[in-house]
Amino acid sequence: MAEHNELGKWGEGIAVETLTAAGYAIRETNWRLSHYEIDIIATKGDRMIFVEVKTRSSDFVDPVDAVDKRKMAFMVRSANAYMQHYDLPYEVQFDIIAITGTQENYTVEHIPDAFYPPLRNCR
Repeated sequence: MAEHNELGKWGEGIAVETLTAAGYAIRETNWRLSHYEIDIIATKGDRMIFVEVKTRSSDFVDPVDAVDKRKMAFMVRSANAYMQHYDLPYEVQFDIIAITGTQENYTVEHIPDAFYPPLRNCR
């Protein structure tokens, strides 16, 4: 496995631990349907939370910056596919977890409700 893939897998593990400690129930990790994908899907209360995890080994570039409008639109379409596929009645929330550093020394930034889906179709 490539080094960046190992870093991403490690970061997703940290993200799952962070969410679980905050009271989220993990429903899926690395969910895929056709070309749609979501890093982590969790529930908390009456909300279905779709989480994008960004992991970087250094703080040269803020990992949150990688979640641009295009990535947000893709997350919204993927979440919509998930909700329709399982016919779920939950409110939807989009979170971002940014992990920076190494296994020996890292920081975690969890941004709940990081963005809201647009009111019209995303393209």
